[in-house]
Amino acid sequence: MAVTDQTLFEAAEAIRAHAYAPYSHFHVGAAILADDGNIYSGCNVENAAYPQGNCAEASAIAAMIAGGARRIKRVYVTGPGREPVTPCGGCRQRIREFADPDVTVISHGVDGTPLESTLGELLPHSFGPEFLGR
Repeated sequence: MAVTDQTLFEAAEAIRAHAYAPYSHFHVGAAILADDGNIYSGCNVENAAYPQGNCAEASAIAAMIAGGARRIKRVYVTGPGREPVTPCGGCRQRIREFADPDVTVISHGVDGTPLESTLGELLPHSFGPEFLGR
């Protein structure tokens, strides 16, 4: 079965319902299509000590690694509102660790239109593992 953007959207939305965001009330879901053909998803998890929370993208990457996959092929991020919910700067770098610059990242405020970008467009001139000889 080929994974469609609709399938990724549904996975991101399903996990977004489980987000723990009692402070910001900004629930985010992320779904990753990985190199093993599976979808890994994650939601944001806030913490009273703000820097200790997890973004949805970081949670999805952790699930992917725990599941045995190593490379990201496509990312779909959902959140509230009309504006596209793009990954934060830290998550763009986290995605870059496991994805090439040409990987598509779809950012979607579910009341608006999805924004489709490459990781390279979201994180130009990025620093990746290849700079360290990997």
